[in-house]
Amino acid sequence: MSNMEKHLFNLKFAAKELNRNSKKCDKEEKAEKAKIKKAIQKGNMEVARIHAENAIRQKNQAISFLRMSARVDAVAARVQTAVTMGKVTKSMAGVVKSMDATLKSMNLEKISALMDKFEHQFETLDVQTQQMEDTMSNTTTLIMPQNQVDMLLLDLNMELPQGQTSSIGTSVASAEQDELSQRLARLRDQV
Repeated sequence: MSNMEKHLFNLKFAAKELNRNSKKCDKEEKAEKAKIKKAIQKGNMEVARIHAENAIRQKNQAISFLRMSARVDAVAARVQTAVTMGKVTKSMAGVVKSMDATLKSMNLEKISALMDKFEHQFETLDVQTQQMEDTMSNTTTLIMPQNQVDMLLLDLNMELPQGQTSSIGTSVASAEQDELSQRLARLRDQV
């Protein structure tokens, strides 16, 4: 196993670990939200506020872990491309050396077989390059058009029942809802 392959393995492992940490934070956030509800039911707003702060912290950590995992995945894809290209390059170098020797002998059968092998190597390189490009575009989350992300968020927000907003943040929620409705209208006008 080459150094690059070891780095690739470590990157993939790190991405999975970051993903696991994100899921753990999601679970802890849900637990904190349950504690918030219990504290509100008991009328203890001070404790509810503390649990709300904890829930927000956990949510932010989960997002940070997820974002970092995506970035590590993108780097891993680039390293995978480098590893694959290195293997193909070594293979191509061997074919070129064989071509030199075969062309000197002018044996047509050997030249034909060598050209077939050379063309096969190029086809393999094309397929692997396309696969790596597809992987890169799928793992790089920064390429997403912002308006599509906004539309999805707005659509999902509109689907939520009105009863899910708490009485504590109703004025904030209604102001956000008005702003979201206006943004949705602007986005629809642009499309």
